[in-house]
Amino acid sequence: MLKPRAILSAAAKYVRKNPDEVVRVAVNAAGLKFGVPIAALRYLAEQMAGGKKAPKDVRISTAPPAIRLSAIVDAMGTAVRASAAIRIDEVDLNPQSMRMTVRLRDVKLELVGESDSPVATLIKSGALDLSKPGNLVKFIPRRPPMIVEAEGDRVVIDLLKVPKIADNPRIRRALQVVTPVLGVGAIETDRDHLYVRLRASPLGLLEAASAIRGR
Repeated sequence: MLKPRAILSAAAKYVRKNPDEVVRVAVNAAGLKFGVPIAALRYLAEQMAGGKKAPKDVRISTAPPAIRLSAIVDAMGTAVRASAAIRIDEVDLNPQSMRMTVRLRDVKLELVGESDSPVATLIKSGALDLSKPGNLVKFIPRRPPMIVEAEGDRVVIDLLKVPKIADNPRIRRALQVVTPVLGVGAIETDRDHLYVRLRASPLGLLEAASAIRGR
């Protein structure tokens, strides 16, 4: 479980060890660019580990502009290390959708230990075409509704297809007020950080103001 006090303590220790981070944040903020240290993502992954169904041994690194994730997961009773370089290619936020185009590359599935399960047999056979993971996602039975498109190495996700998000009035209001003015220009990495670059649209101020008055 994430504990706010522990998170603040870890953040303070990181800043003491990396004092230049404060300057980096200020400079980037002036250009509407906001970064999260990869070390912070690793810390959060460690704090969230331990759940019965949670991925194990999560590893996070970068392959700029992508982020590389690796973890041991339970695939129908078979322990598998899954890894991929993940790049957010496009983000489109508006009151009607929260769409992200994700590119999955260098996807790998490796067995953890010996197994003769159907999943293990499939992995050993090399029959899975992991160069085009979107094609596999497209044919998943009972595919999650938030996955709206999948083809090749491309998967498109719309978070507003998730009922808990779509039915949240605060999220809906935030989209109406914020998205006319601010959009996401890019999500990318360098060696040590994950960055979100925002895009300002002053022409949307009237629409945002109208949404505020409508409240």
